[in-house]
Amino acid sequence: MPLIEHLRELRRRVVLSASFIALGSCVGWFFYNEIITQLAKPVCDLKAAQLNGDTSCGSLYINGVLGPLNLQIKVALLSGVILMAPLWLYQLWAFIAPALHRKEKRNSVFFLCAATPFFIAGAYLGYTILPIAVRVLFGFTPSSLTNLVRFDDYLDFVMRAILLFGIAFELPVFLITFNLIGFLSGKAILKPWRIWVFAITLFVAGFTPSADPLSMLALALPLIALYFFSGLFALYNDKRRAKRKIDQDI
Repeated sequence: MPLIEHLRELRRRVVLSASFIALGSCVGWFFYNEIITQLAKPVCDLKAAQLNGDTSCGSLYINGVLGPLNLQIKVALLSGVILMAPLWLYQLWAFIAPALHRKEKRNSVFFLCAATPFFIAGAYLGYTILPIAVRVLFGFTPSSLTNLVRFDDYLDFVMRAILLFGIAFELPVFLITFNLIGFLSGKAILKPWRIWVFAITLFVAGFTPSADPLSMLALALPLIALYFFSGLFALYNDKRRAKRKIDQDI
């Protein structure tokens, strides 16, 4: 396609992605209270505080006239991004897919089947280690001092951590898909393994919402393991592909 057609295709994918995120944001807006009560558990039992009619919940607070509205908008938008991540990630893949041959497109079905469960696994891991990370970070508060936490800052930290873990777990999906379509070989994936390990560690250190070692290790170690698994699978697939080609030539 000419450049203008590529730009139109990109615009169409961006509009579709934005539409999916908007739809997910509507769901997040509707279930706003359920979302915040679930995410606030590592700090306080917000649901119990609401049922008892308490005016406070642990060290969490909201300030400003627009604070409650801004918080609900932020939670709704981030919920939309997280809920619809498999769909807007597919739009990214679909923008690349027209450049593939028909056989390569058939192999790209793997991306559709694997993207969602891998994202869910990463997001669940982020949610699972969240209470531990919060306790570790709160443990640095000096004695005799109260650590007051803005609720919107806390939820921004929590939801960005969940989103980051989910997106990071898409790494093996992209690597294996590129191998299946013949774009990357197993050797090309594994040969620069030192650079990959360093890049993963640097990425985790730079983009993890918290600076505690526990959160960074909880994301870095599974990512490194998934990277090596992807490389080994790619090597196996390359051997199988080469053997099939030899058999066809014979």
